[in-house]
Amino acid sequence: MTLRGPPDDRDVDALLSFGVVNLDKPPGPSAHQVAAWVRDATGQDRVAHGGTLDPKVTGCLPILLGDAARAARVFDEAIKEYVAVLELHDRAPADFGTVVAEFEGDIYQKPPRKSAVKRQLRTRRIHDLDVLEREDRRALLRVRCASGTYIRKLCHDIGLALGTGAHMGDLRRTATGTFDDADLVTMHDLVDALAVAEAGETPPLREVVQPAERALVALPAVTIAPSAARAVADGAPVYAPGVIGVGPAEVGGATPEEGTLVACYTPDGAAVCLGTLVGDPETDAGTVVELERVLV
Repeated sequence: MTLRGPPDDRDVDALLSFGVVNLDKPPGPSAHQVAAWVRDATGQDRVAHGGTLDPKVTGCLPILLGDAARAARVFDEAIKEYVAVLELHDRAPADFGTVVAEFEGDIYQKPPRKSAVKRQLRTRRIHDLDVLEREDRRALLRVRCASGTYIRKLCHDIGLALGTGAHMGDLRRTATGTFDDADLVTMHDLVDALAVAEAGETPPLREVVQPAERALVALPAVTIAPSAARAVADGAPVYAPGVIGVGPAEVGGATPEEGTLVACYTPDGAAVCLGTLVGDPETDAGTVVELERVLV
């Protein structure tokens, strides 16, 4: 079995079969439709996206290509950021800012009737809720929140608390986990890059498709020997003798504890698997990482 080489040294085929596109979703299609289009355009058997967006919603939609789709769970708990227009049904009261600020922290939400999940009351955390602009009965909000938060429902509830009633106008997602709107790629960018790559000009494609390891930088890293990586590819867990080192995440700097989701890499930086840290390689002779998703 041949392991993937260093992320920056992969050829176009290897990049497309284990890559990620930080896509700027346009209005119109659903996130699922956009992902299917990317799958067909790149010639991959499967893809996975970083969180559902309704057809009218635009913005940050990371899409994992090929084998990278197995790592989609990294987006399950990723913090999302949105910019939303709050449309009030009456003039805003004097305590508008105070009322909006009360929605920071844990809130209760019941998914809307048209949602794909069971309609039961659940808790979601609003990490930050800022009023960026106000004009007449409109307010521009920036929301950083837990995955699975319904911004439309949040706007409705803010309107109830204000006593004016309100609904959500335009909505754009500006960040998903470690991906944000600083380097978004349009569908046209991807098509153009694929076309020139067929003619042998690969730099544009390398600008729009990143190695899939980019999606794992928020996870603590476990470096394992190539021999251990080959055993993992056959379904074996990561045993202590095969561990070279355990380190914090590149983003956030979280040092792993037992029970933490980690990403395992070969010494040249190629991702091998996702797993749960269950032991300390310095003190335990047995299993250090139980497999969750094999990426090779």
